[in-house]
Order: sequence, then C-alpha cells, then structure tokens
Amino acid sequence: MPSGRKGQVPHGTNLLDAARLLGVELESICGGRQTCGKCQIVVEEGRFPKHAITSSTDHLSPIDSRETAYREKNHMDAGRRLACACEVLGDLLITVPEESQARKQIIAKAATDRVIDVQPAVRQIYVESTPATLEDHRGDWERLQAAVAEQWGLKNLTVDALVLPTLQPALRDRKSSSEEGMYCVTLTLWQDSEVLRVQPGYAEGAYGLAVDVGSTTVVMHLCDLRTGAVLATEATMNPQVRYGEDLMSRVSYAMMEPQGAARLHHVIVAALNDLAKKAAAKAGIAASDIMDVVLAGNTVMHHILLGIDPVELGGAPFALAIDAPVDLKARDLGLKLGTACRVHVLPCIAGHVGADNVAVQLAEAPHRQDETMLIVDVGTNAEIVLGDRRQVLCASSPTGPAFEGAQITHGQRAAPGAIERVRVDPQTLAPRFKVIGHDEWIEPGTTPTVPESARATGICGSGIIEAVVEMYLAGIIDSDGRFNENAAGRSSRVRFDGRKGEYVLADAAQTATGQPIVVNQNDVRAIQLAKAALYAGVKLLMAERRRSSPDGGSTQVEDRLQTVDRIVLAGAFGSYIDPRHAMILGMIPDCDLSRVVAVGNAAGDGARIALLNREQRAEAARIARSVIHVQTAVATDFQNQFVGAIAIPHATDPFPHLEGQLPARPTGQAARRSQRRRQPQPL
Repeated sequence: MPSGRKGQVPHGTNLLDAARLLGVELESICGGRQTCGKCQIVVEEGRFPKHAITSSTDHLSPIDSRETAYREKNHMDAGRRLACACEVLGDLLITVPEESQARKQIIAKAATDRVIDVQPAVRQIYVESTPATLEDHRGDWERLQAAVAEQWGLKNLTVDALVLPTLQPALRDRKSSSEEGMYCVTLTLWQDSEVLRVQPGYAEGAYGLAVDVGSTTVVMHLCDLRTGAVLATEATMNPQVRYGEDLMSRVSYAMMEPQGAARLHHVIVAALNDLAKKAAAKAGIAASDIMDVVLAGNTVMHHILLGIDPVELGGAPFALAIDAPVDLKARDLGLKLGTACRVHVLPCIAGHVGADNVAVQLAEAPHRQDETMLIVDVGTNAEIVLGDRRQVLCASSPTGPAFEGAQITHGQRAAPGAIERVRVDPQTLAPRFKVIGHDEWIEPGTTPTVPESARATGICGSGIIEAVVEMYLAGIIDSDGRFNENAAGRSSRVRFDGRKGEYVLADAAQTATGQPIVVNQNDVRAIQLAKAALYAGVKLLMAERRRSSPDGGSTQVEDRLQTVDRIVLAGAFGSYIDPRHAMILGMIPDCDLSRVVAVGNAAGDGARIALLNREQRAEAARIARSVIHVQTAVATDFQNQFVGAIAIPHATDPFPHLEGQLPARPTGQAARRSQRRRQPQPL
C-alpha cells in the first residue's frame, strides 16, 4: 500500500528487491547499504480478510546490529523497518510512507475556480469593553456581552467553556487597552452566537478547512474565512485502504475485528491532523488558528469519522445512524485545531448516498438547471444524480474498485509508471501507450530504447478503460467482451490458454518488472461488470424520472425524459477519463461529446462552498431532504438493466452520437448466440 500491488516472492527475498519485483519503487539513495534510511516501511499487523493473509512483523527477518545502529543514531520510528535490511519470511501487508515512495501517488486535488459569496459561519469582530471598577460589580464576561450587544447588535452571546479561562488575560493584556482605558479585544464568533477565541487588541486571521473524506483519497482545502482564498491544498491516500480497498470490505473489517471500527476511526483522524498540520505550515499559520471545518464523505466514511460503527450500513435496510447535518467541536473528534474549533458535517441522503453526494449537488446545482444534467461520481461506489430544476433523483451503484485498478491482473492506482493512455492500431493490433510521469507515447518497435523512467509498472483506471475500448475497436474482443480467436492469427500479442485469451499491452522490456503487462479475459470482465452496474443505475434513474415526472404525458416531454443534455464527470477519477472512451465502453449514456465535462473534485468544492457560506449549509440540508432516492439494491429491474449493459457499449441502447465509430453489431444467428450468453446470472 498505497499502490495496491501484490504478488508472490521466494522465501528469503530482500524486501527492497521484493518491492521492486512488484513494480513498487522505494527511495534508496545508498543502493541498499543501510546508510540513507530512505527505504523505510511499515508492517501492518493482523488478519486482513480482504487479502486473505495474516500480516506480522515476525514475517520479516529480525533486526540485526547494523540496522539497530542506524535506528539509534537517527532516532528512527520504532514502528518502521528498513526494507533493504530485512528478508521476507511470510505473508506481509506493507505500507510505504509517502517520503519513502520513489514514485509518489498521483492525487487530483486542486480546488476549482468558483464564484462563492463569502458569508462564513465563523468571523471576527473587534470590541471595546469598559474595565472593571469597584462600583461595577459585573463580571468581565457580562461587561463584554453588553459591549458586543451595543457595538454589534448581537445578543445572548455565549462562550466556549475552554475559552472562558483566556478571557481575563486577553482583556488585561497591554495590547488590549485603548488610550481611553477601554479593554480592546478581537472575538472569533461562530454563527454570531458563540465565542470561539478571545485575542488581545486588534487581530486578524480566522481560517477553515473544507475536507472531502473519500474512500481512496482525502483532499483538504485551507481557506481564509474573510476573503475566501484557498491558502493551501493537501491530499493523501486514505490510510484505511490497508484494511480494505472498498467500502464493504471496511464494514466487514469493523464487524470481524474487535477493535476494527475504532482502528478505522483512529487512522482517518490521524490523517486529517497530519494534513491540517501540513496545510497550516504551507500557509504560514498555526493549526490553532483554524476555527471551522466542513466535512463531506460517503456514508461509511461519515459514520467512521464520527466514531459510529458502520455495521448497519453493511446490509439491508442500510440504516443510517443519522442523516441530518451534524455540528460539533473539533476536539470531540480528536482533531488538533483551535481550542473551540467547530466542525460541520454535511447531511447524508440514504444508506449508500452520503454527504459527498450532497456536496457535489451543492457545487454543480442540478436543481437550478433548465437542461437535464447527469452527474456521475465514479469511485468504488458510483454515486449518480439526474435531473433539473423540476426534479432531481439520485442513486448509488456498486461498481467496485475495478475502475481504480483493483481486481485487474496488472492493475494499480495512479502513480508514476502506471499506464494511463492506450491506443491500438486496428490493422496491426500493435499498442501505443503513455505512462504517468512521462510525456511521450511509447511506440511499438521502440522497446530497446524505452528509458527506465518510462517503463510501465502496471495499469491504472483510465488506462484499463482505454485498453478495453481500444481492444474492442480493433476487433481483439467482441461486444460481449470475449476474445476473438481470429485476432490471434493477426498478431502474436493476442494469446490463448485454452479458451481464455489475453492481450500483451507492454513487452517485458517495456516494464519495470521485466515481465509483460497483459489484459486478460478476467480483466475485461471486471471492467464490464463495473460499467454495467454504473449504466444500470443511470437507466433506473431515467425510468423513475419518467414515472414520477410532474410534467410527463406528451411525446415531446417523454422524449426529453429519456435523454440527457449534459453529463458531468465528478471526482478525481472523472478528471482522467476520456469522455469518448467512456461512452464507447458504455459507462455513460449517449450524449453530445462536447457536453460531457469533467469538473474535478466537486465534493471538495461543495465542502468549500459550505465552509465559506453558512446559507449554503442550509441549502445542503434542503437538497438532502428534497432529492428522490432510488434504491438500486432492491430495484426489480436492476438485474435486467445490468445484463443489457454488460455488452460494449450496450446490448440494445442506441448511441447516435457515436455513429460511424463503432464496429457493426452482430446480426442473425450470431446475434442470437450473443443474446444467450448474456442471460442473467447471479450477481
């Protein structure tokens, strides 16, 4: 972790060499001589059902005297080992810290430029209060309350219990006295009702965090609450991936391990504290100056972050502990920010449609559009929104982690070395590809000259999508995803083991491991199942929209209800998907390709909107209450829609905007055989 690469190595293999055999590059300036200390790793302890292994530090060779000497001299963390100093003796789950990664994980994290009316929930006011006298027996807090009411018109102000002890020192600080002898302080207020901080004299600087807690990545924006400016953005892989790559595997971990839920909570809170510390340092402020936080995340992340066991989300009826917005203190979650820093957790919609979806809707505002908008946030659990100002519907569809490179033979997450773009010559079947971190296409026939920095380590999500589509367009696989035996006669890159085919995407000399990277029948099927689940969810929303539309009836209206005018690809992964390949694969329905756009981390932007405008928090609550949720898990037509969507791009749905770009559909007897192969099977 976090690359997601796995495999087997011989007993006794040096761990640094084992990592490289799997295509995971660790920093090692000294070349494995236990000198530079750059190859530090962490062994995750315990049983990991997702990987079917039990990992233990005992499965590494013991620390020898040389490693001991390095550890003592450099005050190395007790929980880490030097990869170059130990051998693999058993099953292991290894986490490679960011500083030890030679090929850092690629995380899309930039905040999108958006027009936001800055009216934050937290603001600062300057107040002058009368000093204490023998004649005025009121407390300092009561005099300050009266001054705030007189100067700012704010009544019934309260103060946080942990802030109250700082009141008198701030009032009597030398900076707090005016020439007239008045006590002068700056108060940081939440919702104009509670004092979160008292600073002597005039002071500026109140900051907030907008956080998208994703199942794979966590993105944090540090904002100036006065100007709305984004001062720093930090991101990291969600450390929970070591306990399970998808949401249900983490729910299972929480159920099966006695301290599972607590452990999941602890690691995500630690990650948030680390990100906040880095963001504050980058902006040149103290973490204690952060006074407000808005959190968005899917329902499982939402519950785990709040310390709620997510067990009820693991099975029908997928009951949420709470779906309303939550306001609490950061310290109650274990966040090390301002003493009285507030946290606002955006509301959820249903058991599998969480606060991140509400944040996306807040950012993209489908409920304010005249045209029909489809929003697809692709992840391990795809969340889909369809509608316009008349009506908005949403659903969650179980795509699984295949789009992120998991369940793929040579799949990995996006990192330097991962194949991210693929083209296949339809005549010769020769591939061209690009890897992350190298700008040039790797052309066929250039194998001997491929630089080491451009050698492939695996295939990430965008790469496997393009590979499957290009194989389909070149005739290597048919619309059912089956390998075409005739293609083997056209190129030696198409190989068969019995009836199971595979395509050699990268030769051994083009890879970092020295082994070819292939796309096989199981990989194609994993992508088909993932995209079919996504497309079936879209079809269910469109069907429900026709049934429940308040203005249905006429032919013109019915036609409009069966099409989409604009498709928005949200999330980090959506930024890397090529719209044409996504449509040819059948991930999304037919639409003018110029109207398919990627908007990046819309959930993070929605959290930022809620951070900077308190009225938008109320808007988020209205969105969560008004949207119509369609439950795909119990929809009677989901299976039929799913089966039809397995074909590339679809068994029956037309794609007029792709006319002339798709291979001819089978007809007659061939079509009937294809249809029989698509008969429903248990999911």
